[in-house]
Amino acid sequence: MKNLLCSFLLALPLGVVLAQGIEGKPSMPGAKVYFVNLADGDTVTSPFKVIFGLSGMGIAPAGIDKEGTGHHHLLVDRPPVGEGEMGDGELNQPILADENNRHFGAGQTETVLGLPSGTHTLQLVLGDYIHVPHTPPVMSEVITITVE
Repeated sequence: MKNLLCSFLLALPLGVVLAQGIEGKPSMPGAKVYFVNLADGDTVTSPFKVIFGLSGMGIAPAGIDKEGTGHHHLLVDRPPVGEGEMGDGELNQPILADENNRHFGAGQTETVLGLPSGTHTLQLVLGDYIHVPHTPPVMSEVITITVE
């Protein structure tokens, strides 16, 4: 039944999903996502490695509905989750996939990021099997880095 629901939701036009809203799968109490090798205020040289940390939950690829798991999304140079133009409604929607919302649906726990020189913001958000933030959301603080 869960696989059928997943297939149905993935087949829906994005506009239908965005209009309806979906509650994310439950997160585990105390779960945290964080940057392992970066901190707020760091200066890096592009390209640079970003290592994703997770405690209190496990990693499963997108499309796999397994309790207590999710996959990483890296938000780059955009408002924090729930504070953009969609407000709190963003917490009940699949995270968009574009240059500001990078998906790691295969279960990746790190990436190499190439960003232009300047100041950039980064945030990690754990998404469930259909890319919706968990309830309550598991997300890092937004950090600001400088690329030289």
